[in-house]
Amino acid sequence: MKILKKRYAMVIDTRSCIGCGDCVVACKTENKVPEGLCRDWVVQEISGTFPNLEMEHRSERCNHCENPPCVSSCPTGASYILDMTNITLVDEDKCTGCKACVASCPYDARFIMPEGYISKCTFCHHRLEEGLLPACVSTCPTICMYFGNLNNPFSKVSRLLRARKWKVLKPEAGTKPMVYYLV
Repeated sequence: MKILKKRYAMVIDTRSCIGCGDCVVACKTENKVPEGLCRDWVVQEISGTFPNLEMEHRSERCNHCENPPCVSSCPTGASYILDMTNITLVDEDKCTGCKACVASCPYDARFIMPEGYISKCTFCHHRLEEGLLPACVSTCPTICMYFGNLNNPFSKVSRLLRARKWKVLKPEAGTKPMVYYLV
């Protein structure tokens, strides 16, 4: 019997996101991210021409790409994909802080910890192992963030992506990002 790899994805409804930043605070608290650094952030984008303007709030982070340039650019193997998933992680003991992965990430999702190693969003893989959702998803007051396995056609994320129009950031980079934005 073939065991399917989990293809974790995050789906964010940009029509429901109010840009409150609760996801950022939850992440910083859960993952003990130092002051001045973040694993996720909220972007406000205004489009159109006056007087017909539209505003979109987006919670952004590492996209846990299916084709992550950060992994292939890492000279020490510190950046890697967690077995049986698509979650991209950094082994802080192997990381030399060379910044090759920082330079190769088209989403600006990596940063240097005060101790000298690179850090980023992990989709709270430690919480997933306990059967919990990522901290940002479980904290969102407007319930605009969803998380699940795309290899399960009945998961909420699979159903949302079939039912709604969506986009990914920088599709031209060829990374096949796993964070989707409902539009």
